[in-house]
Amino acid sequence: MNDPGNPPHRTRRPRRGAPLLLLALAAATALTATTACAGPARADRSGATGHPASDASAGATRAPGDGVGALEGVWRMDGYGTLVSIRGRALRTYETTAVSCLPGSLTGTRSGTPDAHGGRRFTVPDSAPLTVTPDGAGRARLAIEDNVGRRTLHRIAALPHRCIQRPARDPRAVFDVFWHTYAENYPFFRAKKIDWAAVRDRYRPRITARTSDDELFAILRSMIEPLHDAHTRVVAGPDRWFAGKRPGTVLPTAESTARIDRAIAATLGAGTVQHRWAQGKLAYADLPGRIGYFRITQFADYTRKGDYAGDVAELDRALNAVFTTARTKGPTALRGLIVDVRLNGGGADPLGLRIASRLTDRPYLAYRKRARNDPGDPGAFTTPQPIRIRPYRGPVYTGPVAVLTGRLTISAGETFTQSLIGRSPAPTRIGENTQGVFSDILGRALPNGWTFGLPNEEFLTADGHTFDGTGIPPTVPAPVFTDQDLSASRDTALTRAKELLGGGAVGAGDRRGPGAAGSDAPRGGKGGTP
Repeated sequence: MNDPGNPPHRTRRPRRGAPLLLLALAAATALTATTACAGPARADRSGATGHPASDASAGATRAPGDGVGALEGVWRMDGYGTLVSIRGRALRTYETTAVSCLPGSLTGTRSGTPDAHGGRRFTVPDSAPLTVTPDGAGRARLAIEDNVGRRTLHRIAALPHRCIQRPARDPRAVFDVFWHTYAENYPFFRAKKIDWAAVRDRYRPRITARTSDDELFAILRSMIEPLHDAHTRVVAGPDRWFAGKRPGTVLPTAESTARIDRAIAATLGAGTVQHRWAQGKLAYADLPGRIGYFRITQFADYTRKGDYAGDVAELDRALNAVFTTARTKGPTALRGLIVDVRLNGGGADPLGLRIASRLTDRPYLAYRKRARNDPGDPGAFTTPQPIRIRPYRGPVYTGPVAVLTGRLTISAGETFTQSLIGRSPAPTRIGENTQGVFSDILGRALPNGWTFGLPNEEFLTADGHTFDGTGIPPTVPAPVFTDQDLSASRDTALTRAKELLGGGAVGAGDRRGPGAAGSDAPRGGKGGTP
């Protein structure tokens, strides 16, 4: 467990991308869950990721065995600035920019036999397994088990020469890798009104061979802090790190989280029993009037082991207990369901989709996912991949839903909220805008051993918009965890949801995306908008 406001020890497995600031949220909710019943939100889910280096195809002839079913060799990934090398049973990644190629943190070992499509599964230390599948001559697909979507690989002749050279540790080389990685991958400079070339011109002359670690860290922090992006970070050690956040975001502490829990319990009503699973990260209560209350404070670390397969099994155990035949059909069925993700630090996106599948009896589009795919053009992206919700084969709830959100609805908490927009009837969102970070974190290393991260993806609505920066807006604005409410042990947004569901005012839903409730969410980039 990590103290709020302090960086954690390394988590057991990299995940979809909770930056360091969110670990305070995860620690606070974990503390509460422990006292109430019973991890940090996910670290990088980046794993294998990348753009080609400028000399990615230099050198050798085509590797032997090229074609369907041949995975041996070196592959360039569309987007993500990554090369993937497969030699024998070993897989490893390389992180590339126009000026660098560094060994990646992801290594895998092939296990089992090929699947029906020739796909090979690789186990990855401290992370979810991945699968690489041939996709025609010179192409393959890479899928990570706790990710949504897949990544396209193209065979190249060999590793660039710089990938096998020892990288320079000079502060100027560190700066250059940091700046180029953002320049080639970050999609939101225009939306943030940041001139990244001007940032380089301002700070690069200050770096010399004698620049101290303290000075270098201060410069890197100053470069990304104006982005106000909770999926940006730089880590120079356990006591020297920075993670961005949207202005006005106040991270929870164990004390404030305990106050929130008291306000929720008081608003649910005396005698209400909250059943808990997943080390307290999932909770459900039946309320008067056949209204259900389902609280989700994280999409990760549902078991002590902390592996993704265990998370899936524990989530399914909870969902089977909540979405019973009695609650979904007949005279005892729920008349309304409140889903509370106001204090949710994120986790693995597929777990959110798994919950959404229990809330529909028909398939629909959750969102489209794409990654920036041209180092020189911030508006060029990979082809958007449609991510769909498919109904669970068992009891599903199809009635009115109210989703409680706020600025501490972060990352996978937001992709889950977005995945419900296309549901019919669409949920009514009550509360405040979410944090506004959706992408996986592209985790990177620097030549001096430091690490950093940034977003490089967009999650698009059906009409091609994103909620990055502004967050998903509520359809019914309501205060969320104000000091005045918490001092009085009341929960205005939850009270509003109970009133709307109890009075039948929730049901038609609201499919509005950008523009709803005064949202000024930016449109997606120029490339690949569906």
